[in-house]
Amino acid sequence: MSRYVSYRDFDWLLLGFVLLICGLGVMEIHSATAHTKFAGSHIKQIYWVVAGVGVMFLMSLVNYQALLDQIHWFYIASIASLVAVLLFGTKALGAKRWIKMPGGNHFQPSEWVKLVLILAVAKFFAEMRQKELSWGDFFKAGAMVGVPMLLVLKQPDLGTALTYLPIAAMGMFLGGMQWKQGVAVLLAAVIGLGVVFYVPAVHVLKGYQKQRLTSYQDPDSDPQGAGYQVKQSMIAVGSGGIWGGKGTQTHGAFLPVPQTDFIFAAFSEEHGFVGALGVLLLYFIVLMRLTQNAQTAPDRAGTFVVMGVVAVLSFHILVNVGMVVGFMPVTGIPLPLMSYGGSSVLFMFLALGMVMNVRMRRFVN
Repeated sequence: MSRYVSYRDFDWLLLGFVLLICGLGVMEIHSATAHTKFAGSHIKQIYWVVAGVGVMFLMSLVNYQALLDQIHWFYIASIASLVAVLLFGTKALGAKRWIKMPGGNHFQPSEWVKLVLILAVAKFFAEMRQKELSWGDFFKAGAMVGVPMLLVLKQPDLGTALTYLPIAAMGMFLGGMQWKQGVAVLLAAVIGLGVVFYVPAVHVLKGYQKQRLTSYQDPDSDPQGAGYQVKQSMIAVGSGGIWGGKGTQTHGAFLPVPQTDFIFAAFSEEHGFVGALGVLLLYFIVLMRLTQNAQTAPDRAGTFVVMGVVAVLSFHILVNVGMVVGFMPVTGIPLPLMSYGGSSVLFMFLALGMVMNVRMRRFVN
């Protein structure tokens, strides 16, 4: 089959827009971290992007159908890696999220689990032949995503755990979810939130995580505590005006972690409404291009794989941008391709490599 695969079918236009977003991210990381202890982070980000492009091309050559055939082993390995984090992980800032590797590097398994879940959900629903999702398959799919989600919550890493939900939601939606099942999900979510927040004996979330999920509604009630990040982010976005400003919030060190979670706020402050709108337009083009590739996939599994990537990317963008403008709680979800961080960048390029993999095989019988 590989002899029919050609880079002539590679989506070079999609890669161009992705690299443009990455370039804007590197530029903003350089600007936001200048004269701080994080100065030089943009150089590391360039290395991560270059490495990401490399793994994307490698991933595009591996037949995704062969990966789907072995996905049960990858899933078992991903669960084992999450258990290993809880047992042997490195603790930092009150959380165990990384495994220390030789050379002083750290590996964050929870990021790679997203790719495994995209493939696992695609395999599960692609093999279904009925038009409507049965209750048995509904609960199986929920458990498939729910087990790694609970393990990541235990670290605790609420932000990454939440990114697993759109994978399940997209799979169920395309797999023929019934309206009764949709209502059941909403009811379970409402009841679950009520138990987490109002039952003292339940310790799923830490105290600071609960504050993050509620402080965005009224950041002025605790401007120096739980509401500080949201408050400073909204000031930064607003001070950018139409065309941007000098970035006093960012360069004055008022805006927290401007190179990671709040990079969109830093970019908006320096480039204004026009710049922010331009970035959102680039993301929209990327999402539309990905959706087009899903429509031309050679099989049902390929469609599920690409749409799983669309679901994760859309969720990241929606939550991160909503977070910095005060519409959503602060959950630590980075802005894809722009926020500083090796694990996030490499995951995104691996996911895009999987999309290219599907696209390059659309004419293979």
